[in-house]
Parts: sequence; C-alpha cells; structure tokens
Amino acid sequence: MPSDTEDPAPPARPWWRRFAAALLRAVVLLAAFAAMVAFAVLLARVTLTPVPGAVGTVHHNLHPGESLRFYLDAPARDAIRQVGGNVLLGTPFGVLLPLLLPGVRGTVKTLLATATAMLLVEIVQGTIVTGRAFDIDDVILNTTGALLGYLLLGRRISRAVHRRTGRP
Repeated sequence: MPSDTEDPAPPARPWWRRFAAALLRAVVLLAAFAAMVAFAVLLARVTLTPVPGAVGTVHHNLHPGESLRFYLDAPARDAIRQVGGNVLLGTPFGVLLPLLLPGVRGTVKTLLATATAMLLVEIVQGTIVTGRAFDIDDVILNTTGALLGYLLLGRRISRAVHRRTGRP
C-alpha cells in the first residue's frame, strides 16, 4: 500500500503523443539506415576501388604507428588528408551503429564493432583489391574516428531514440 509520502505515478501520455514519438523514432531510424547505406557505398568506393598504377608502390603495414610516422614526415597537406580522412571515415560508425543496433550501445561495443568492420575492410584491401594494401594504422585511425563520433553525437542520439523508461 503506497504511503502518503510517495509521489503518485505520472499520468499516462496521451495516445497522440506516444504515436508522434513512435513516428519520430521511425523517421530517425529510417534516416540513419539510409545514411548507413550511403556510408557503406562511400566506404566501398574509397577503400575497395582498385588502383592498378600503384601495384609496385604499395606495401602492407602490420606495425602500429609506422604509417603515422610516414604521414608526419610528409607535407602538412598530405598528412592532414591521410590522417583526417581516415578519422572522418570512421566517424559515421560511432554515430550510426548505436542508433541502428541498440545492442552495440556503449563505448567499448562501438569501438569493437568498428575495429572489426575496418579490420575486415583492410583485409579485403590487402588481399583482393589491386593496388591496395593492408594498413593497421588505418584501422586505428578509423576506430578513433568512431570514438569521436560516438562521444560527440552517437551516444546522445542513441539515448534519445532508444530511451529506457518504464513509461507506456
């Protein structure tokens, strides 16, 4: 039996507010799905397009930091393009994965999912795509981008869309 000091249960939201919230959630999820598909197409074009002219000049990098040192020795414009491009390439994962897959919510889960996806992309690049090479630093930079995307936007958006409340 409730005592006089307990707050009464909040009134149920009207049906139209629940409907509007569900509709907004559906629209956001649909937009996120479309963004993820567009991102997948962009990722494939950027990373899986053959570069036949580069066959003799590419090399695999299995040592973390090796490519980063090379980038830092390059002109600033090239370094920013390489490092910034790889960081930006991972950012959508940090924003969209926790939104589309609530089971991937959380910093560690988002990072593991991104690292796994990017590792697979790099393996395909290094083994199948002509003129491309496996580079562990790309995986690290992509995953760093996912972390930034998750911390700046993904966490907030995911929490807003996938609220964990006891409300009807």
